[in-house]
Amino acid sequence: MPSLTRDRRILAALRRDPSRSLGDLALELDLEPAVVQGSLERLQSRGFLGGRGWLVAPRRPIVVIGGAVMDLKVHTRTPAVTGTSNPGHAIWAPGGVGRNIAETLARLGNPVELIAAVGGDPAGVELVERTKAAGVGVDHLVRTAEQSGVYCAVVDDSGELVIGVSDMRATDQVTIRLLMPHRDLIANAEVLVLDGNLSPQVIGWLLDYALAAGVPVLLDTVSVAKAEWIGPVLNPTRPVHTVTPNIDELAGLLGHPVGTSTQEIVAAAAELHARGVSNVWVRRGPSGSLLSTWSDEEGTEVHEFAAPQAEVVDVTGAGDSMSAGYLHAWLAVGDVVEAAHFGQALASLTVESTDTVRADLTPDLVEARVRRDLPTVPEGA
Repeated sequence: MPSLTRDRRILAALRRDPSRSLGDLALELDLEPAVVQGSLERLQSRGFLGGRGWLVAPRRPIVVIGGAVMDLKVHTRTPAVTGTSNPGHAIWAPGGVGRNIAETLARLGNPVELIAAVGGDPAGVELVERTKAAGVGVDHLVRTAEQSGVYCAVVDDSGELVIGVSDMRATDQVTIRLLMPHRDLIANAEVLVLDGNLSPQVIGWLLDYALAAGVPVLLDTVSVAKAEWIGPVLNPTRPVHTVTPNIDELAGLLGHPVGTSTQEIVAAAAELHARGVSNVWVRRGPSGSLLSTWSDEEGTEVHEFAAPQAEVVDVTGAGDSMSAGYLHAWLAVGDVVEAAHFGQALASLTVESTDTVRADLTPDLVEARVRRDLPTVPEGA
């Protein structure tokens, strides 16, 4: 078991019951007492445990850095016809990959701080107010002279995306210089989430800084175009805990086509493992997903997940919710396989709603969906 996963599982167990002894932890997690002792010492050195016994420190925030926009989602009432006007209805709501992940994590009960660029225009004011109301920390937002970002999505009557257009000029203002005042927040994060709307230079600097601070990183590739410019940033000197591309984005990261078969996806994931990515979780749409994990201790392990049944209303935000659900469950139980089940269940709930982030989202709602599809639920998720 990789040391980071082992440490996370021990921390999750102590958060559920701080009274556990070293022997209890070793028995429950099937580990040697000396191994548990080593993990406890690492957790203490990083400030997750303190005082006498195993006093669990207050949870650190998850820090999300990326895009925050207002979404204009237009749904056609009938199959979309290009080159002409289509009848439909529109929804105006907060969006952006990073912001969506942050809100989803907050609604699941996690402390979250968002670093993103917003303008002082009416859209920016609304974006900040509604994001804060959802429970996301907004004190570290970067104010910019650019107008706030906008994402326009056209969704057909089957719920599938026809075309999406994003204006992310505000996010382009998130530079290394603008992030420097937030270094302490980043260094103290429990996890750092980066979305691919950031420039390659910024992503590279953040990966280096996170490595120096000992903070694990989840990287959401966002789109094929963004994946193509992120790919060269990834190398073994900049370890990444998890990346979450679809197959086309995986090809963009690698700079060459990737087939849809399991064997081809596994081979492509192995290339990312060689570049320092521990977990490659590939979204396969209706075919579910594939998680390839790698560590010095265990080598490569591959897990495939069938897509949960869902009545699709709108696919917008499904990938964001998958990433957020995965991260929430990993922090709760320390196991990426159980985390992937939870994330995929959350995505199936998201596509059944017109909301990019469901307003009724709770851990219990997701656990019920997991129970529907699995015999057991990740404890503590």
